[in-house]
Amino acid sequence: MLVAAAGWGANQFSPLLAAYRRQLGLSAAAVTGLFAIYVCGLVPGLLLGGPGADRLGRRRIVLGAVALSAVSTFALMGDAPALLALGRLGSGAAMGAVLAAGSAWVKELSHPPFDPAAAPTAGARRASLLLTAGFGVSGLVAAFLAQWAPAPLFTAYLPHLGLAVVALVFAVPLPETAPARAGNGASGIRDPRFRRLVAPVAPWVFAAPSIGFAVLPGLVAGHLKGFETAYAGVAIAMVLGSGLLIQPLGRRLAARGVLTVAVSGLGAIATGLLLGAAAAVSGQPVVALAADVVLGAGYGLCVTFGLTEVGKIAPPGGLARLTAIFWALTYIGFCAPYLFALLGSVASPPVILTGAAGLAAVTAIAVPLRHR
Repeated sequence: MLVAAAGWGANQFSPLLAAYRRQLGLSAAAVTGLFAIYVCGLVPGLLLGGPGADRLGRRRIVLGAVALSAVSTFALMGDAPALLALGRLGSGAAMGAVLAAGSAWVKELSHPPFDPAAAPTAGARRASLLLTAGFGVSGLVAAFLAQWAPAPLFTAYLPHLGLAVVALVFAVPLPETAPARAGNGASGIRDPRFRRLVAPVAPWVFAAPSIGFAVLPGLVAGHLKGFETAYAGVAIAMVLGSGLLIQPLGRRLAARGVLTVAVSGLGAIATGLLLGAAAAVSGQPVVALAADVVLGAGYGLCVTFGLTEVGKIAPPGGLARLTAIFWALTYIGFCAPYLFALLGSVASPPVILTGAAGLAAVTAIAVPLRHR
């Protein structure tokens, strides 16, 4: 629940971008800057949270990060741009620490002696499920509140405050899985499996959903007739909801070999991008939502693959550190909408999306070859 609460706090801002421009009169550059400053907090959170969790233990890092996430939401309730910037910065730092320490904590709680009956891939799958649930539900709830609730830019943040308090209360009895110890600095980043398998797949983890809910809605906005904010929330829910629902299939694919999960995920992303190109041509919101579903399935498979491999590669005492490095690589994918905007001056959206689909397909072919 702590991981879900942090994910909620990180993504509740995304569907409100249009509302901030409309109700507070912020410029497009200001809103984009508020969205991007999240990464300025995320990177230090990852880089400090991973080593900190390996040295000090998972529990105190995660609890402190979720508390910071709640305080940051209080800041986001203010109308002043400075408060919004502080809130976004704090949300990013909290999310980075939880991604690093929380993913490792969930994985360790999902194995003996804490859970003797869990499958080998249970930890990675549970971490992915919790994170995706927080990301997806928050976007939908915040969008609907922003579309129809009174005082939307205040009301939209109330659910996260309640969830954070409940999560912190229920986390009190959870055990520490990695007691404080002196770290040796080893992370496993030099392992060939990380460089050849995990690193090429990692950027696609967030490239797929960021295109799904940050690019595709804008391409079909002409058919939405005043429901842009609600549609943005639905797009987020479709992307991340399918990432949740694909997990049972991911378990069956993992039984055939973990590379099958990676190749299937990349194939789904390539297919989703082609559907996105079709949505750009037709301008139909339903086609864009279909693309979101397929992109979300690819996201779910790729993140499970990455966390599973990181769990195998990380040396003793280095799991949170390597997990932080993996998440840092995944967030490269969040640059996809900005790259899309830059390329928009030289190519049409269908061409850009088709080219991205080709890159995903090439990655799907290259990863098994590099493994051999």
